[in-house]
Amino acid sequence: MVKAVLGVIGGSGLYDLPALEGAEWVEVASPWGEASDAVRIGEIDGLKVVFLPRHGRGHRYAPSDINYRANIDVMKRCGVTSLVSVSAVGSLNEAMAPGHFVLVNQFIDRTFARAKSFFGKGCVAHVSMAEPVSPGLVGHIAAAAKAEALTFHRGGTYLAMEGPQFSSLAESNLYRSWNCDVIGMTNMPEAKLAREAEICYATVAMVTDYDSWHPDHGSVDIQSIIKVLHDNADNARRLVARLAQDLPREHEACPIGSDTALEFALMTAPEARDPELTAKLDAVAGRVLAR
Repeated sequence: MVKAVLGVIGGSGLYDLPALEGAEWVEVASPWGEASDAVRIGEIDGLKVVFLPRHGRGHRYAPSDINYRANIDVMKRCGVTSLVSVSAVGSLNEAMAPGHFVLVNQFIDRTFARAKSFFGKGCVAHVSMAEPVSPGLVGHIAAAAKAEALTFHRGGTYLAMEGPQFSSLAESNLYRSWNCDVIGMTNMPEAKLAREAEICYATVAMVTDYDSWHPDHGSVDIQSIIKVLHDNADNARRLVARLAQDLPREHEACPIGSDTALEFALMTAPEARDPELTAKLDAVAGRVLAR
């Protein structure tokens, strides 16, 4: 069995995890460039936890400026087996109100200005994204949310938009017509890259507002969003602490194979692979490239 290591990527409003014991900020080099920040590594009840603020401390990176490949590569290099993405979102579903958490199970990717894969010319691979989150990990998060008496919804579709501007009324209504539940700017290509890195991934979407579609909400009010952000961040810290306390210390095999996603994904013959690219893939794909 593989020892479990919990990774947490903190979104807007979540820049640290005070519950971490013996924690220190550690700079981890990645061949994919600079990650958003150093990682904060510590323990909660004996479980190793690796925390990374997605936007950097002080919120230095806009959604399209984040080096998603470096962030996921760093998590892999730290031994993360299960990765929880804590993300601020707008709601496209009236039942999912500001202050609620949504445990997303599907994504629609509408981003267009980001590198979306570790693979490419010289080493081609295709992984399945039919089920983009690990149901086993979601089950543990749901149990933790219930234990902490948080209001949450299990299941929902996350529309990932480019940003940094919020959506127009027409766009908001379009995404609602697609049966999307929440809208955000950061979980793609993050979820795709986590799958390529064979890390079990799940999203805790923290609702801050009703986007621009709601007749009683009007345009997105930044001040109101920031207030809800702070409240959500406090609840997210409680949720992560409870999850870490209860997560099995031995990594459980993912029911949908998230942790073996590269098993049959590599298409390029070994003799045709680009040595420079495969060297950069040492952490992400070392398990299959070593064969």
